[in-house]
Amino acid sequence: MRTCLLSFCEQIGSLSGAGLTSLEDTEAQEVQKSVPVKTIARAAAVRPAPLVPAREVRPLRPLLLALFVGSGCAALIYEIVWFQLLQLVIGSSAISLAVLLGTFMGGMCLGSLAFPRFVSPRHHPLAVYGLLELGTGVLGLLALVGIPYVNYLYVAGIGHGMPSVMLRAVVCAACLLPPTLLMGATLPAISRYVQTTPDGVSWMGWFYGGNIAGAVCGSLLAGFYLLRVYDMSVATYVAVGIDFLVGALGLLIAKFAAYSSSESDRAGLDLSGPRMIYIVIALSGFTGLGAEVVWTRLLSLMLGGTVYTFSIILAVFLIGLGIGSSVGSLIARTTPRPRMLLGLCQLALAGAIFWTAYMLTESLPFWPINPSLSWNIWFNFQLDLMRCVWAIFPGTVLWGASFPLALAAVARRGQDAGRLVGGVYAANTLGAILGSVLLSMVVIPWRGPEGHGTQDAQRLLIAVAALSATLALAPMLFSSLGRPVRKRVLFSRLGWTCALAVLLCTVPILMFHVVEVPGELVAWGRNLMINTGTHMLYVGEGMNSSVAVTGQKDGDRYFHVAGKVEASSEPQDMRLQRMLGHLPALLHPDARRVLVVGCGAGVTAGSFLVHPQLEHETICEIEPLIPRVVSTYFSAENYDVVHDPRVHVVFDDARHYVLTTDQTYDIITSDPINPWVKGAATLYTREYFELCKRHLAPGGFVTQWVPLYESNSDAVKSQIATFFQVFPNGTIWSNDQSGKGYDIVLLGQSEVLKIDVEALAERLGRDDHARVKRSLKQVGFTSAVDLLGTYGGRSRDMAGWLANSQINRDRNLRLQYLAGMDPNTYNEAAIYNVICDYRKFPDDLFAGNAITMAALRASFIKHGSGSALP
Repeated sequence: MRTCLLSFCEQIGSLSGAGLTSLEDTEAQEVQKSVPVKTIARAAAVRPAPLVPAREVRPLRPLLLALFVGSGCAALIYEIVWFQLLQLVIGSSAISLAVLLGTFMGGMCLGSLAFPRFVSPRHHPLAVYGLLELGTGVLGLLALVGIPYVNYLYVAGIGHGMPSVMLRAVVCAACLLPPTLLMGATLPAISRYVQTTPDGVSWMGWFYGGNIAGAVCGSLLAGFYLLRVYDMSVATYVAVGIDFLVGALGLLIAKFAAYSSSESDRAGLDLSGPRMIYIVIALSGFTGLGAEVVWTRLLSLMLGGTVYTFSIILAVFLIGLGIGSSVGSLIARTTPRPRMLLGLCQLALAGAIFWTAYMLTESLPFWPINPSLSWNIWFNFQLDLMRCVWAIFPGTVLWGASFPLALAAVARRGQDAGRLVGGVYAANTLGAILGSVLLSMVVIPWRGPEGHGTQDAQRLLIAVAALSATLALAPMLFSSLGRPVRKRVLFSRLGWTCALAVLLCTVPILMFHVVEVPGELVAWGRNLMINTGTHMLYVGEGMNSSVAVTGQKDGDRYFHVAGKVEASSEPQDMRLQRMLGHLPALLHPDARRVLVVGCGAGVTAGSFLVHPQLEHETICEIEPLIPRVVSTYFSAENYDVVHDPRVHVVFDDARHYVLTTDQTYDIITSDPINPWVKGAATLYTREYFELCKRHLAPGGFVTQWVPLYESNSDAVKSQIATFFQVFPNGTIWSNDQSGKGYDIVLLGQSEVLKIDVEALAERLGRDDHARVKRSLKQVGFTSAVDLLGTYGGRSRDMAGWLANSQINRDRNLRLQYLAGMDPNTYNEAAIYNVICDYRKFPDDLFAGNAITMAALRASFIKHGSGSALP
């Protein structure tokens, strides 16, 4: 197989050089005639002796490749763990993630640039590589221990606006730059053990591909096993163990593998031609990571935004890069014109980007797929994997092939291999940083409110790919203008120029045919093909998420985030949203200050406005489009909450806001997105609930939404058990449909709860609570008894059911892995029936006369099976 592949690559090389090879060779001969012999001799004299090992290194190359596979595996595990740890500190907003990604990749870039400048080639490359891996392992351990302590310093100095952004950058730099500098130096370090010959440059590409192959293993190992079964600590220990093993092997091999070098290798680098290649590979990095940002966003709409979906997307992207790098390395070994092939790769990327844009907007979303038909989530994972491959594989292979071709285009005999690889890698990484930040922070939000953000982003990517191809190919066609050339060379040049012009003329056509993301995909996501009968009212792509509003003929409206319904005007959703607000506001004797986590349709936040004692309400929302645009479609239901003078909207990650604010509140209510969505589990952890508890004023309440649908028993138990660990006096309140499960509200407070039913009924009868009474009646609660009858149990009643529950902690984020296994199932009725089996009517919780208590018992029975009643 390998022989066939090499033969195929040789044919490609010979064919690709057929036109330009003879052209450039002829011109080279003509130029050589015009250059004095003494000049050529002088240039040869200053060229340094080539860097060569003391003995043949070919037998060691497969072993070195295996070491780099392990290095890539550990690096990806670190990346996933560090991102989760730091998001707990600096938040998950687009600004925070941009700072985090920029710091991580910036450290890799600086490491690749700094290594050849500060580490002499006299040191054995494998010994240096081993030390780098050992150092990365040590810093990985320190990061695991030290990042949580950053909270204390960070919270003490946090502010708002630009100072806050700068402080987040400082925090990320302090935590990530030391280990990422070492990671970025590993590829230049190990590359010094090969020569800058075509064969050696090819192996540099193989090292790069091996590192990517290891990264694939790391992403799948971390996403599907280590973090799902264990936690961040265990995942880090595995990565550290791999690093220590790789580092030790590198040092061991260095003792037996002889090496010699010359310090003069830095003097004779030829940078006259390759400078444009650095720009080309930087633009390739720009389109590569920029496309990953856009495509991950669109694919997560279609596949569901679970942690497993993101692991699958990342793995497919990396697999394509690895295969492309391997093929590019083979071609780089045989082709005499790597620059031309690099340019053709960039030109082909314009078509590949269009292919993916078409697949993600006009093809794949409309495949006749119903994910709820499968009883096994692993079957859906296989389907998701194939859809990802079908959509994004062509582009990833081309990006992967670009790196070894760029190395081959830049390489000159006698170069320091570390400097060669470090320069190309740094340029590619710098372009990747710019691409991801520019597209996510500027291009998509710029026209996102009109639903054209990802459309414009993909058009820009096609244009940049065409520009990159032009920069690579044009100098080859016009490098000797003004000099006499033979007629055959001239016709060959004209032919290639016309072909390139024709291809580039198709680029505007491709850009024009990139369409906007379908509104139905933003609204219904993976369930697009089984949801009909609604019409689009609004579609927008914000900085953090994509949102939509749809309507039905009967007047019901739905608010969608990231491909799922987040809120609606349907009775069951309205009842839940009002319960989250009215229940704590009525139980609290004088709730003046309220914090609402997640604006949604604004119904929960608006529920507090009708309570006369309210003085100030803070809404914390991560996506600006939701309060500014979406809430206006539900202004009748939310009492036009965003325009009320008592309401202040904060655009930030809710956890980050609670972590850094110095305010206390009488009520904190939380209605985040479903816990199976990646990142949402941070708002269900024990540490987050403890943060909320610390920011409660005396006598304050916390309410938390828990969905029973699109979930499973283990995930629901984890949410309830985690909440009850922080609020042992907490209670459950059900929002059921005709006695069947739908979702529940958790109510927590520091003190033991005691409810005077008659006093509450009297309060609702007062004139100043007339609007409160009407608001409750609109969702089916005609009295205090109706509202309190939704009581569904408390901590000590549920102890038997929750005995083996997995607590969701910052260090494991267990909930997103549990919930992510069943986002397509609807077992809410069965889960609710189990809750009803454990609940008991609490005589010590409610107080009232005999008639009131009898009515309350009847209402209690109506909201459940009552199988556990005495």
